[in-house]
Amino acid sequence: MSELKLVSWNVNGIRACVGKGFLDVFDTLGADIFCLQETKLQEGQLDLDLPGYAQYWSYARRKGYSGTAVFTKAEPLDVRYGIGIPEFDTEGRAVTLEFPAFYLSTVYTPNAQEGLARIDYRLAWEDAFRGYVSGLDKKKPVIFCGDLNVAHNEIDLKNPKSNRGNPGFSDEERGKFRELLAAGFTDSFRYFYPELEGAYTWWSYRFNARANNAGWRIDYFLVSDRIAGNMKSASIHSSITGSDHCPVELVIEDGG
Repeated sequence: MSELKLVSWNVNGIRACVGKGFLDVFDTLGADIFCLQETKLQEGQLDLDLPGYAQYWSYARRKGYSGTAVFTKAEPLDVRYGIGIPEFDTEGRAVTLEFPAFYLSTVYTPNAQEGLARIDYRLAWEDAFRGYVSGLDKKKPVIFCGDLNVAHNEIDLKNPKSNRGNPGFSDEERGKFRELLAAGFTDSFRYFYPELEGAYTWWSYRFNARANNAGWRIDYFLVSDRIAGNMKSASIHSSITGSDHCPVELVIEDGG
């Protein structure tokens, strides 16, 4: 079996991130598959020169909002945009590539927003996405990644007590993440580091949060339980800047 290196990064606007060294990071990490979230891009607004990679972009209908992309060295068998439900597929939140041995999906989960103003939409999305990846999982194993906009447990954010009930750490969102795991998926980072504290992927731009490592772990790679044993490593590249998120990485054996 060969090893695959996969990277996921919420770039918080790819055009801005390109101006902050995205291409250097891309070259340095050298992923076989590189996934983006929150590209904030419309078709034709950016021409990324990535020799050797096929590019697949999902754009939000609303300008400067959301959006996802996947860059891959290996040509996929099939590509799907969205999750097949019209009310969720106007915001460019998911791209899925089918390969011989697995599905790879990148996702940008809706934010519940201040005061949980969008919590109903968020929870409906959670159910729909869980159904989507569970359906894929019945056909072949699934690897999915992205900004899931939730810190699962108290260990996954710096200040759990004061953030209890806030967007990204509400009981409802955490409960949906538990349901996702229970549907047959493994959180790759916690598989390798079940008790590691201070491992975060997002920091507010306020209050010197990144310098103080007052962050949240809300970016993930999850895999079908039955291929969890194929995982070789999971990493958080917290030293890489260019966004308020940092890249996360998974190395896994390709069973194809």
